[in-house]
Amino acid sequence: MHGGRDVANDASTVFDLVILGGGSGGYAAALRASQLGLDVALIEKDKVGGTCLHYGCIPTKALLHAGEVADSARDSAEFGVKASFEGIDMPAVHKYKDGVVSGLYKGLQGLIASRKITYVEGEGRLSSPTSVDVNGQRYEGRHILLATGSVPKSIPGLEIDGNRIINSNHALTLDRVPRSVIILGGGVIGCEFASAWKSFGTDVTIVEGLPHLVPAEDENSSKLLERAFRRRGIKFSLGSFFEKAEYTENGVKVSLANGKEHEAELLLVAIGRGPVSQGLGYEEAGVAMDRGYVLVDEYCRTNVPTISAVGDLIPTLQLAHVGFAEGILVAERLAGLNVVPIDYDGVPRVTYSHPEVASVGLTEAKAKEKYGADKVVTLKYNLGGNGRSKILKTQGEIKLVQVRDGAVVGVHMVGDRIGEQVGEAQLVYNWEALPAEVAQLVHAHPTQNEALGEAHLALAGKPLHAHD
Repeated sequence: MHGGRDVANDASTVFDLVILGGGSGGYAAALRASQLGLDVALIEKDKVGGTCLHYGCIPTKALLHAGEVADSARDSAEFGVKASFEGIDMPAVHKYKDGVVSGLYKGLQGLIASRKITYVEGEGRLSSPTSVDVNGQRYEGRHILLATGSVPKSIPGLEIDGNRIINSNHALTLDRVPRSVIILGGGVIGCEFASAWKSFGTDVTIVEGLPHLVPAEDENSSKLLERAFRRRGIKFSLGSFFEKAEYTENGVKVSLANGKEHEAELLLVAIGRGPVSQGLGYEEAGVAMDRGYVLVDEYCRTNVPTISAVGDLIPTLQLAHVGFAEGILVAERLAGLNVVPIDYDGVPRVTYSHPEVASVGLTEAKAKEKYGADKVVTLKYNLGGNGRSKILKTQGEIKLVQVRDGAVVGVHMVGDRIGEQVGEAQLVYNWEALPAEVAQLVHAHPTQNEALGEAHLALAGKPLHAHD
């Protein structure tokens, strides 16, 4: 995979761009920069594709899909189909999941090789504002991009041993379906694992210190997910923080600040991900940092003129598609193109649980903060009246947040497969669409997409299927 030149140890070789980290942000920058004629070196200690491809987005969604298939088999009689659910064959689930990952991985390796990018395998370290050292070799660059990503966070005093106390990396390779699990953290990662494990037949309890599950979402979406999880028998404890965990005879006991205790076979720590930035030479090169994050401006520039940073390493949304966008922005900026800062509110967010939670734009609370409570209008459209949702037997809602007499500034959706509708939702937000403009568009029937259209019809004052 060593495309390009193998002359980095020749002192005269200076790359236009040396990238430290080959995850979503790093490889997107490498591909775009090489496309724009820059000479690029990409350094990665593990596997190109990073967390998203190997330990995050892709394998977790494969597990969730396997869970959906299990639920379909269990519930088949509701659709007049005689099928039986016989259990989960975990090695076969992993074979399916790993097949998805390896296919994408091979494709990505081929893409990088075809683009004349110098790919370097090894642990890199920033050795100056214009160089990175790997395996005893120095790679000089006119510009350096830091893209070293993130790892699962742990709690001081709580040892994640990979045995009974695990993180998401361990959970993805677990060789069995656990009987019971406590999940510490009710954010995206916690809710996705809770959903998959419940589908596999595990007894699940989520512990979240904040008052709601998926606390970054609009409160209405959180409440709908909580209601759906309750119906599925997923237990959760909200509003009290974790205090300690201890081994019992055959499991783990978790104690909370409010005195409550929970016991299970396993404890999954899913309290988020922290940046990988320690001992990599960032401070020595003068890069400004805060709590481990590298600080950047809206063009992903650090305070050191020759250094940029992208992805989970900087304090923006920890999403693969944000990393891609930031990497592309840096490559285009270095190539002299005119770049526009990313509007992070305009980035779509999806939690792939059953049901899914998808959103773009501002929550109702944020919109009121920004525009004033009297200026914000909301509308909820229940999927109960949507033909496709009825066919899929899913429940949920679409909630729109509008600035009075103006654009829709938030779209919040809950329901199975609703993440697929976030594409139009992001156009509504990013093109500052008025409800009447969306209402004019003809939406296909019967789709869940049509629910988005009908919500805007209702907000524009001409509801089609609403009861007076």
